Amino acid sequence: MGFEGQDFDDIEGVSPSFVESLYRQFTANPNSVAPEWQRWFGGLEGSVAGPSWQRKNWPVAATDSLTAALDPTQMSSTATPPAGKPGKAGISAADIESAAGDSIRAMILIRTYRVRGHLAANLDPLGILKRELPADLTPEYHGFTGAALDKPIYLGGTLGLETATVRELVDILRANYCSNVGLEYMHISDVEERRFLQERMEGRDKAIEFTPEGKKAILSKVIHAEQYEKFLGKKYVGTKRFGLDGGESMIPALESVIKYGSQFGVREIVYGMAHRGRLNVLANVMAKGFRVIFHEFSGGTANPEDVGGSGDVKYHLGTSTDREFDGINVHMSLVPNPSHLETVDPIVLGKVRAQQVIRDDLSQHKEVLPVLIHGDAAFAGQGIVWECLGFSGIRGYNTGGCIHFIVNNQVGFTTSPQFARSSPYPSDVAKGVQAPIFHVNGDDPEAVTFACKMAIEFRQTFHRDIVIDMWCYRRFGHNEGDEPSFTQPLMYKEIRQHPPVSAVYATRLEQEGVIDEGFAAAATHEFTQHLEEEFEAAKSYKPNKADWFAGRWSGLHQPADIETARQNVETAIEKKLLDSLGRTLTKVPADVNVHKTLRRILEQKAAMFSSGEGFDWATGEALAFGSLISEGYNVRLSGQDSGRGTFSQRHSVWVDQDTEAKYIPLTTVPHGKFEVLDSPLSEYGVLGFEYGYAMADPKTLVLWEAQFGDFANGAQIVIDQYIASSESKWLRANGLVLLLPHGYEGQGPEHSSARLERFLQLCAEGNIQVANCTTPANYFHILRRQMLRSFRKPLIIMTPKSLLRHKMAVSKAEDFIGDKHFMRILSDINAPKDEDTKRLVLCTGKVAYDLIEARDAAGDKNTQIVRIEQLYPFPAEPLIVRLKRMVNLEEVVWAQEEPKNNGAWFFVDSYIEHCLVEAGVGPIRARYAGRKASASPATGLAKRHIAEQGALVADALGHSVREEIKRQQKG
Repeated sequence: MGFEGQDFDDIEGVSPSFVESLYRQFTANPNSVAPEWQRWFGGLEGSVAGPSWQRKNWPVAATDSLTAALDPTQMSSTATPPAGKPGKAGISAADIESAAGDSIRAMILIRTYRVRGHLAANLDPLGILKRELPADLTPEYHGFTGAALDKPIYLGGTLGLETATVRELVDILRANYCSNVGLEYMHISDVEERRFLQERMEGRDKAIEFTPEGKKAILSKVIHAEQYEKFLGKKYVGTKRFGLDGGESMIPALESVIKYGSQFGVREIVYGMAHRGRLNVLANVMAKGFRVIFHEFSGGTANPEDVGGSGDVKYHLGTSTDREFDGINVHMSLVPNPSHLETVDPIVLGKVRAQQVIRDDLSQHKEVLPVLIHGDAAFAGQGIVWECLGFSGIRGYNTGGCIHFIVNNQVGFTTSPQFARSSPYPSDVAKGVQAPIFHVNGDDPEAVTFACKMAIEFRQTFHRDIVIDMWCYRRFGHNEGDEPSFTQPLMYKEIRQHPPVSAVYATRLEQEGVIDEGFAAAATHEFTQHLEEEFEAAKSYKPNKADWFAGRWSGLHQPADIETARQNVETAIEKKLLDSLGRTLTKVPADVNVHKTLRRILEQKAAMFSSGEGFDWATGEALAFGSLISEGYNVRLSGQDSGRGTFSQRHSVWVDQDTEAKYIPLTTVPHGKFEVLDSPLSEYGVLGFEYGYAMADPKTLVLWEAQFGDFANGAQIVIDQYIASSESKWLRANGLVLLLPHGYEGQGPEHSSARLERFLQLCAEGNIQVANCTTPANYFHILRRQMLRSFRKPLIIMTPKSLLRHKMAVSKAEDFIGDKHFMRILSDINAPKDEDTKRLVLCTGKVAYDLIEARDAAGDKNTQIVRIEQLYPFPAEPLIVRLKRMVNLEEVVWAQEEPKNNGAWFFVDSYIEHCLVEAGVGPIRARYAGRKASASPATGLAKRHIAEQGALVADALGHSVREEIKRQQKG
């Protein structure tokens, strides 16, 4: 019996008598006990009686026997005990038992420091948080008192020591785990990861070491960070900047990530952060020109005046740049972020994933690195942080590890930590993905830089998330206009008398003899002079270009105006490609055993291609995807059930019923790549991720599909802050597509409405596209149009549920080929001629088919139903053309399923009026036909739903309400 595969957690119950019994077995027959115990007893005899055959003949690694026996992270895979019985040199079992007991208790002490040493680390630069030494970190707790403190104990190579006294051991452990750096890592299950961290943290002589030149460089960066904040405060009094004052150690630490990262293969870094220190990072890490930032502070724009856009405050902006270290170039970008603190996190990760695909870096994850900088209150308080941590090991979302840097001000706005979270540290949520966590004192720039150096090495080695929790303080209030003493008087009393980081570190370096007394003052003066020169240069600075259509975006541009954004492009495909895709989508390989129902579906699909009739929604979509892939575009579809489809309609992944192996037909189409992912059960995080992916790669059709459109409201922050407005605020185009199942079929208030009205309310200046397609062919064309245009705009599609299999919602082969394209408005084939039309019913989406069926059933020959397939940009021109031909028009109706305060009515009303006026049709105004205003988007009662639906259809058509309800109930 041994401890193979176990850790020190399991040895506290090991009694000396048990060890004695094992030793007796060992002395009788060494091979009767586990190899780990063999190595330990051999090493123990050597430590008690002096050198033995074990010392002379075993490999050096094998002498780490006790640690190997009790902690597999210390075991050698090559060590093999020799045959034969060891000489005991007269050592009694009692001696061995006593020595073993001491060694086991020493090992428990070591493990306790590994687990809990961080609780005694010196982390708070203000000294306000009183951290008493936990009792179990004292030798007395483990039974070592008096003379036992100075008795040599066998350690078998642990901490790099064969033997040590307990007094020596505790000194080493406190230096390793309780200094200005505290490490949490024993929650990690992976043996190699723990060993990696232990080797770099533990030992008698383990200390944070930098060369004198390195220390001077660190001090210089701290001075730059500090003086930059002071300069902004002096030149722009009262202006918000959310300064880094008190956390300046972050700047040299982040620089070390670039420097050491480049040595480990990093060629691109994508940063995301909120406000605190953002301007400092822009200037002193990203190397954005000081004159550019000063120009912006003075009211200028970061882009040429003719570019337009609303702009945003300085501490929301991003940038991109290149920096070189040791001859290696690293490209860096800081993603813009709104005031929603952690919203940028998934967007950074999505962008990184896209860049890794572009660089063919998915297998190694070495070249592109995400770095997220958080506030302590936000990291603990924002759920999106956990959603992003959850991506770290998931196929399709993994980025090979993210470095998380927490600027721990020990206060969130006005809320102290004890009132903001229930966990000891803000970083505790990261334990859920077994990320190592460095807690570090922000007054020690060397310690913070060391932690970042360790972090980049760990990430590049194991491709996993890692967290640096830098304890610092916020010298001023939440912003520079706040009075923080209102809420934290004791903290700010201490802060007012606390020296700045540069003074603390400069004094230390002077004492070490690294710098002379005038070094810091000279560095401060030189940098301040440089800032003054840049401040003067800012007065005449003019930006020469915007960068949003550079790199992979080359060849794309902004549409000239909203009118251009309305226009279509050629989206039809050749008949030959249609037939080829038909074979791809319907042929089952001989070695794939698909579900019998799926086989029947595929047979029906094959019949569509054979007859050229009855193409359903899923087939139209697959044709769009496949044709784009054949033209060299990539397609990425992500959502909670996207592989099969929420409504069992898509079946883009065929699962072998015997092996569960997956076959994805569209991945066999040459030229481009197809990726379909069943995402984590997240809306906010996944939508942000896909937006970031589309931000980086305009040559991939990126689609996010909500399980039901109603669930998009869980991602409303991304919709509001990025999808609707980032082009205007930050000059960042994006072609992301949102697929939101929408339609009233009596499924209740949570499964009916994608809240069309919310998206329409966000529409302005041609920022997004909103559509509600009703035919598979039109859906096909709008997806292809999204990529074949020379610009990118987000596309919001209200996708169907019942129309997925509706007998009328089908297309023909001819609708996908020839000269066909996306139709912004549609009429049905049974519609009366324009000159015979007396009533025009305008609508969008599924309700059109209810209206058509009711009209035809009633034999109505004077009502034309026109579907608005694209709601924004509104298709005014084609509608005006149609209206001009309706010379006998008497009534115009807008019909919708949604309640009056929802849906499109309040958005389209003014557009319809404009079209009527332009067409010379008057004095007619459109009237509303639909459900009355309601607090809930839909009823949950089937009978009431049917009654409401029948009433609105009858109202729109001027028919008998009672008869229409009867007809719908019968249907």
